[in-house]
Amino acid sequence: MVLHTLELLKKEIPLEEESVCIPEDVTTGLVLVDIINGFCTVGAGNLAPREPNDQILGMIDESLKLSRVFCENKWPILAFLDTHQPGKLEHPYPAHCVAGSDESNFVPALQWLEKEPNVTIRRKDCYDGYIGSFEEDGSNVFVNWVKTNNIQTLLVSGICTDICVLDFVCSTLSARNRGFLAPLKDVIMYSGGCATFDFPASVAMETKDGLAHPQEIMHHMGLYMAKGRGAKIAKNVSFGALK
Repeated sequence: MVLHTLELLKKEIPLEEESVCIPEDVTTGLVLVDIINGFCTVGAGNLAPREPNDQILGMIDESLKLSRVFCENKWPILAFLDTHQPGKLEHPYPAHCVAGSDESNFVPALQWLEKEPNVTIRRKDCYDGYIGSFEEDGSNVFVNWVKTNNIQTLLVSGICTDICVLDFVCSTLSARNRGFLAPLKDVIMYSGGCATFDFPASVAMETKDGLAHPQEIMHHMGLYMAKGRGAKIAKNVSFGALK
């Protein structure tokens, strides 16, 4: 049933992805969204997968490949880590990624990034990394990162395609359009580097106020909505004149 619905969806609202080659003279920044245990590691928390998930595992692998390229070339990386204070829920979801727990930390494959000098880590307490980057004095860690590094192109990967990744991309595009993020020009979502969770209708019906969330359908919708807001959707990414 889900497969039939997905095929119908892709027919009615097709998503054209592109091969993206980023020129060597364009300053590019990589944003990793919430690639943490609480969303990606089996059994790590209320919102973690219950069993190995191919889409999530693929997202981690592709994000790892990108991270290695960026670190080898000393290009800027900003990693958002979803982190919530105890007792502060993020409606409508149950408690997750509590500060001080391993849920809010990088998945094992990316933990090495904590020691890389070109990596900026931002712990956020909301879906949207742009909003979650505001400090009490009104400054914004993400905005400052873009400006300090003179970033012209933003490459985004992470989880969830249709929630935290989409919210961040939409806010970033709106801020770019208003001139708040100069010199940023392009925002690229790498489809293979993004993933979302799977919560079939059969499972959702057993939970109070549960909303069905079929993985492949919502992944497609997240990418489609991002493109509708002005993001480029990449099926593959390459770089000019790598070292």
